[in-house]
Amino acid sequence: MADLKQFAEQLVNLTVKEVNELATILKDEYGIEPAAAAVVVAAGGGGDAGGAAEQSEFTVVLKDAGASKLGVVKAVKELTGLGLKEAKDLVDAAPSNIKEGVSKDEAEGLKKALEEAGAVVELK
Repeated sequence: MADLKQFAEQLVNLTVKEVNELATILKDEYGIEPAAAAVVVAAGGGGDAGGAAEQSEFTVVLKDAGASKLGVVKAVKELTGLGLKEAKDLVDAAPSNIKEGVSKDEAEGLKKALEEAGAVVELK
């Protein structure tokens, strides 16, 4: 069990570049396309075909890091899977998109977590 925990820790701490490299390896060597699974999850189930079109994809925008910048950087790192430097750069570049094309529930969860860390967040 300790090996799986160590493996999970390694996955969580991957940088964006390493995640992209891992996705390429999974696709080329094993025929697995990680992005395809994310699209299915983000698209969700069926939906109401009639009536007004309801927004189904949201962008989580970090407007300001607030007073607790370190806490926000840690939250961004944890929520996005970015490395520490990438998360810090994203927070420093505020306003910046944290995640794009996510479901309403996921967007609200991200917003809540970031606001608890002290950030000012907007959903688009």
